[in-house]
Amino acid sequence: MTVDFKETIGHYMQRDLEGVSEDTSVVNAANLMAARRIGSLVVHPAGRESQPSKIIGLISETDLLRKVMAQDLTTTGTNVGQIMASPLLSIPSDRMMLDASHFMEKHGIRHLCVTEGKAIVGLISVRDLVKHFVYAEKGPIRDLDDVYRPLSVLMRRNIEMIDREATLFTVAKRMADKRIGALMVTQAGEVVGIVTERDLIYKGMAQNRDLTQTRVGSVMTQTLIDIDINRTVHDASDLMAEKNIRHLPVTENHVIVGILSVRDLMRMISVRDRPRFLNEQS
Repeated sequence: MTVDFKETIGHYMQRDLEGVSEDTSVVNAANLMAARRIGSLVVHPAGRESQPSKIIGLISETDLLRKVMAQDLTTTGTNVGQIMASPLLSIPSDRMMLDASHFMEKHGIRHLCVTEGKAIVGLISVRDLVKHFVYAEKGPIRDLDDVYRPLSVLMRRNIEMIDREATLFTVAKRMADKRIGALMVTQAGEVVGIVTERDLIYKGMAQNRDLTQTRVGSVMTQTLIDIDINRTVHDASDLMAEKNIRHLPVTENHVIVGILSVRDLMRMISVRDRPRFLNEQS
């Protein structure tokens, strides 16, 4: 499968959007995300179920973690409308996929509403962008084909860790403060698993667990899915898509030396295309 790296957002956006009312509790929103295995929901006005096409906001896993869990808010007493992203950031469907990557990188987001005229008609995610560029015949990712050990260029070597006895509130606070989506979990100084933003939402908030009492060891992923530093960007993207994950520990001689995220791939796309993008803006 090959694609033109200049194709527009409209070719790749998701048109079937899952949504909730603004008066939905964040626990119910987390439950819906877990059930559908999705990372965001559009928000409709309260009492307007008969007009579901009207969208007034967007809520993501990151919003739930940073605005609810890390703030130790009472999850059952907090509604989606209180934490949703609004007014919405959006981009026209006829813009290039590269433009969407620059927009997401600039605003530090993983989901972007897509418009046609004044109407919101879809959503584009960072995973959609990465999948597109990995299979493109040319473009920022293909430019790395001749780079020696490209994963070593993209990964973050500063690996954040947390003890398995830490509470979910402590983990959420650390992720929010560091603005990251995953921590390696340790026991007696040894890595025993990984905990991600998604783990906290799906296994913590969605199950209405007490954040100050539940230990991270009970929600972490014990079976690590990692990738060797000598593999390609294509291999990393395919593995993330196959396992439905956003973070990959990178190993060298079976030792973890870094961590790679979907957002790292998007950041690289934006950085390598920035000269063209800035030139077209002038």
